[in-house]
Amino acid sequence: MDLDCYSSGTPLAQVPRLVTDAEAIGFKGMWFTESRRNPYLASGATALATKRMLVGTDIALAFPRSPMATAQAAWDLAEASQGRFVLGLGTQVKAHIERRYSTPFSHPGPRIREYVLALRAIFRAFQGEERLKFEGDHYSFSLLTDFFSAGPIEWPRIPVYIAGVNAGMARIAGEVCDGFHAHPFHSTRYLDEVLLPAVAAGAAAAGRPVAEVALCVPVLVVTGDTDEERDASRQSIRRQLAFYGSTRTYAPVFELHGWADVPGRLHALQAAGDLAGMSALITDEMLATYAVDVPWAQLGHTLLERYSGRADRVLPYLTAGDWIDQPERFDLWKAVASTVNNG
Repeated sequence: MDLDCYSSGTPLAQVPRLVTDAEAIGFKGMWFTESRRNPYLASGATALATKRMLVGTDIALAFPRSPMATAQAAWDLAEASQGRFVLGLGTQVKAHIERRYSTPFSHPGPRIREYVLALRAIFRAFQGEERLKFEGDHYSFSLLTDFFSAGPIEWPRIPVYIAGVNAGMARIAGEVCDGFHAHPFHSTRYLDEVLLPAVAAGAAAAGRPVAEVALCVPVLVVTGDTDEERDASRQSIRRQLAFYGSTRTYAPVFELHGWADVPGRLHALQAAGDLAGMSALITDEMLATYAVDVPWAQLGHTLLERYSGRADRVLPYLTAGDWIDQPERFDLWKAVASTVNNG
């Protein structure tokens, strides 16, 4: 199991400093999500600033971009990184796709499956292995002249991962993808009883070994050497869990643990603008279920205990670059990375 670094909004000019630090700490990979910033630009900066780290998107949004546009970006990043790039894609919820990106939203499961297959067809065409001819229910591609083709590269087999919360996406990952990104809002029980069986079922349906599908798990982390330091972090994680839980898509993660009423209550509080009330609904038991909450000295061992044998890569969530403002954390993270990567 490898320990990776995960960034949700690092300004592009700061990415080279972030990733060279992360590589020196011992993080094995660097992932960028599409929230406030463009993950492809940050991935490009990482590919050029590092020599060993895996670099990937966790996640880039699929539906606002044509598979052709995504394929071109991934192709450039695979070449620039000399084969270290992983393309991680996500669907996002309907409201964001339609109202934030002004893009049609339809059937996310079948559509993302077809998106991945279309990407693979485009990659083969770039590489000169076959003419571009892909016909699907959502996407069709049949024109790629030499002038517009990216052309062959030395690293054409680009791993494609998808992300999801529920079993449907996990099953699709098992069927057609190289990996699955779990959501940071999860529990180990949810991985064991919902997501991992779904990945295995998808792989079995496709007649492929489940070991071919990597599992990447972002982890909500509360750590510190004083109660005051950890309390501040706990409050931040409570707000994050409340934010996720207010969207009904995430209801099954609560339901599995007997908290089926919580998503509806969170949604009502959000509609009323009661952010404090939302955080107050996240109990200590929920925090312990959905986050790792330990002192620094125990963090690496706890990550191994929770995720070894389940995940191929773990990504501490919302912690990237905290050593820049708090330099003492550089060596603390270095110790965690050493423990996990050598565990």
